[in-house]
Amino acid sequence: MMKTGTNASAFVLVALLTCAAIVGAQRTSFDFDSTADFSKFRTYAWTQGTPAGEHFLDKRIVSAIDAQLASKGLSKSETNPDLYVLYHLALGVQRTVNGFGNGPGPYGWHGGLDSFHARLDEIPVGGLVVDLVDASKRELVWRSVGVDEIDPHAKPEKRDAAIAKAVEKILKNYPPKSKR
Repeated sequence: MMKTGTNASAFVLVALLTCAAIVGAQRTSFDFDSTADFSKFRTYAWTQGTPAGEHFLDKRIVSAIDAQLASKGLSKSETNPDLYVLYHLALGVQRTVNGFGNGPGPYGWHGGLDSFHARLDEIPVGGLVVDLVDASKRELVWRSVGVDEIDPHAKPEKRDAAIAKAVEKILKNYPPKSKR
């Protein structure tokens, strides 16, 4: 009886640790041209990047980026913009193998190969890159990348919130606080 309780407790602990690693797994990074004068950038226009090709997803991303840029004092202008904005979206699948054993031996808590169970899980993952290009020089001045898991079963309002949060994290450090 104690052995079953210990095995169940260990399995629950591993499951919780796996869930904790998955939740909040979004990773972001950014880089920028240290010679660029970010204080001169006041307006922007959109240019073609690599959208998802899924109308509602692309619309949500553009809306979220527009909102973040507006919160940073930038306004959209199709005539003589200071910056061009574009994004690239890559969707894929991350595969993980989860397994456990429950018999005697080295391959489980008390498990051998004969009692080892494995499952292949596929987790949808998306990578979003936001580029800002100095319109006068036509040079990249800012790039930020965010990678996160995607819930394909989320309701539209949850998708809106998730994309808004992701874009907020991606553009958090724009403009850069100081030169390198």
